[in-house]
Amino acid sequence: MQPYFLPYIGYWQLFCAVDRFVVYDNIQYTKKGWINRNRFLRNGTDAWFTVPLKAGSAHLSIAERTIADDFEPGTLLRPLAAAYRKAPHFGDVFPMIESVVAAPSRNLFEYLLHGLLTVAAHLEIRTPVVVSSAVDIDHGLRAEHKVIALCRALGADRYYNPIGGHALYSAAEFADAGIELRFVQTRPIAYAQFGGPFVPALSIVDVMMFNSPEAVGRMLGDYDLVT
Repeated sequence: MQPYFLPYIGYWQLFCAVDRFVVYDNIQYTKKGWINRNRFLRNGTDAWFTVPLKAGSAHLSIAERTIADDFEPGTLLRPLAAAYRKAPHFGDVFPMIESVVAAPSRNLFEYLLHGLLTVAAHLEIRTPVVVSSAVDIDHGLRAEHKVIALCRALGADRYYNPIGGHALYSAAEFADAGIELRFVQTRPIAYAQFGGPFVPALSIVDVMMFNSPEAVGRMLGDYDLVT
């Protein structure tokens, strides 16, 4: 999986579903995705929060991108604090979010990995994390060919991906390699957000702000594995 910034709960369900979670550092950074931005609840609707990056070639990998020199964590933390200060679990969650946003590394991958590991620890997810470039494969491979090579190198006979990747992979290709392909599909999740209409699929920040650790734990298992 690409490393995402404070991703939605489906990402963490995948994290929980697997025996090892492979995070890509040596694939191309893509704009307008979820790598360095996400959405939060502000005034009853969704709004973006973003970690700005230095300008760079479109061909650079995630590990080669750098956070902007003038990024000041408070510019991101202040809107989050204002949005969630009255949420029931703000006091328990916000210090952890501060440690994620204010992480010292300016390397984008290191920054994102720190965030993933910090949130995983907070959620008590103990799945081992593997960085893709540390696995001995041909890293010139692309798409499902790279995934299959990673699975083989790690001795995996199953590969799970979020449901959004269903159109990207061929079950037949994986079966020919002796690997079972499944997709994690999040069941409908809703919870109270200050009493307004529910806004779905926001950052895990929103989930943690409004739900107890026990409720979040139940949500992490609220998915189906589909073919």
